[in-house]
Amino acid sequence: MDLIENLIQQGWLKTPRIINAFKKIKREDFLTEEIKNFAELDEALPIGFGQTISQPLVVAFMLEQLNPKAGDKILDIGSGSGWTSALLAEIVGNQGKVIATEIIPKLKELGEKNAAKHGFKTIDFICADGSRGYEKEAPFDNILASASAQELPLVWKKQLKIGGRIVTPIKNSIWVFFKKSSDEFEEIEYPGFVFVPLIIKAK
Repeated sequence: MDLIENLIQQGWLKTPRIINAFKKIKREDFLTEEIKNFAELDEALPIGFGQTISQPLVVAFMLEQLNPKAGDKILDIGSGSGWTSALLAEIVGNQGKVIATEIIPKLKELGEKNAAKHGFKTIDFICADGSRGYEKEAPFDNILASASAQELPLVWKKQLKIGGRIVTPIKNSIWVFFKKSSDEFEEIEYPGFVFVPLIIKAK
């Protein structure tokens, strides 16, 4: 049984539009040649610069919690090799938009090049400190982060639309923040995950 079928059977992948994105956007397109044959492994893999492409189970879980929809504008923080950005672009479709921030210039270029294999016109790759969000394109329907912060950057809360969600690792948990009003958030914690740390530029 292949990786995606396993994730479906185990209940990590549930939503048709997310399942379709996983089937269409091949993980191997976002790996270097020497590790392409590990694409079906359900584990994080190195992409250089001390960073990883996340474990498929974790990506599936985070996208299910994020619940992106067609037409959404999404901020993807820590885009790395571009896999999550491409998955999101596939889900939000031609009417949506993905702003993919990556603090490491070479990785920003790598993500851009990898996503280009799928011909997306709706992803903007930007070399920026994701801990500051991206004011120029705010507000966002959803915000996804793929690296672990010590605490939630308050600016992300401000840049999120009411009714939107932030899904992010904080320390060793995945947190979901649902914006109920301009100053009220519902929070859910899912402990027991491991991520690379979010890189923040010194001010």
